[in-house]
This record gives sequence, structure tokens and C-alpha cells, in this order.
Amino acid sequence: MSKPLRIGLTGGIACGKSVVAAYLKERYHVPVVDADQLAREAVAIGTPAYDAVVERYGAEICRGDGQLDRPRLGHIIFADPQERYWLEGQIHPWVVEQMQQAIQTCHHPQILLVIPLLFEAHLECLVDQIWVVAVDTATQLARLQQRDGLSTEAAQQRLAAQLPLATKITQADHVIWNTGTLAELYAQVDRLWKQT
Repeated sequence: MSKPLRIGLTGGIACGKSVVAAYLKERYHVPVVDADQLAREAVAIGTPAYDAVVERYGAEICRGDGQLDRPRLGHIIFADPQERYWLEGQIHPWVVEQMQQAIQTCHHPQILLVIPLLFEAHLECLVDQIWVVAVDTATQLARLQQRDGLSTEAAQQRLAAQLPLATKITQADHVIWNTGTLAELYAQVDRLWKQT
């Protein structure tokens, strides 16, 4: 069985990666593997990463139901790069392993790997093409604040934790600009899909 074309979908936070991925899945039936979803599974109750997080930060990092308090954890790791690197070290190896398994068992001609930290985690080797979803910085900041209910300072911390979007754009095979309407976004994706 030949390997599928591995498309790496990335971009800045709050740029619309999930919207593009959902459209490709629905319109073209492309299998989608989402690194963020896998990262959530990696720290589910009872996993080694969950146990490591609780050991490092104490029981107060958990909500009443035992799940990790993601906003509290986010506050810690985005305020301190060393803590973020530590957490990524607990999560990334398992996430990469799951993505590799998905590629090996894929029976579709293409597979979409949604990897927000594709460049930051040096995962370019996992993909054949890199698609970056982009918006201007002001739009990105506003969408992030609205989506996650963050202060300007907290939103800027999250933007600073990733490579600048301009850098990602220079390393992309294709750039999808999400600055217009949904119809315009989908039209760009359609044109790009026809080239694959």
C-alpha cells in the first residue's frame, strides 16, 4: 500500500486551522489527525503525562472532577517558557507516535495532520506539504481574546509562545489567508485542493 500524501496544516493561534480542517474533512472526506486533540488525550486522567503534571504542580492543578484545570495550567506555562518546554516534553513524544500510527494505517490518498506547533516542535519531517492558515496580527489578537476570553496581555503571551506567523509563512508551501468571508476561505481551500 502506498503512503498517503501527508499535508501538515499549521498557522498561528486563532487563525482558523480548525475551520479549514473541518471543511476538508466534510467536503473531501480527508482523514484528519489533530495534534491538539491528541495532546488533550495525552494528559487525560491516568496517563503518564497527567501523573507527571499533577506531581509537578500539585493537586490544585486539577478541577473538582479530577481533570486538569487547563486555564490554570495555561497561565503557568505561558508565563514561563521553561515550564512550557517541560510540558511539551511530556506530551509531544506520545502525540508524534499517534500521528505516525495514523499515517501508517491510513487508506486514503491524503491525510491531514493539524499541527499548530509544527515548526516549533520540528515536525516538518512528518509531512510532505505545509499549509499555513494566516491572518494579520490585529485580527489574530482580537479573535484569540474573543475566543478564549483572555486579557490583551494573556493573549499576547500566547502569541509570543509561538514562532511569528510571518516566519511560518516563509516556510510554507501554501498560505491560506483567513481575512475575508467563510465563502472566500473555502474557495481558497478548494483551489488549493485541486492542486494536490
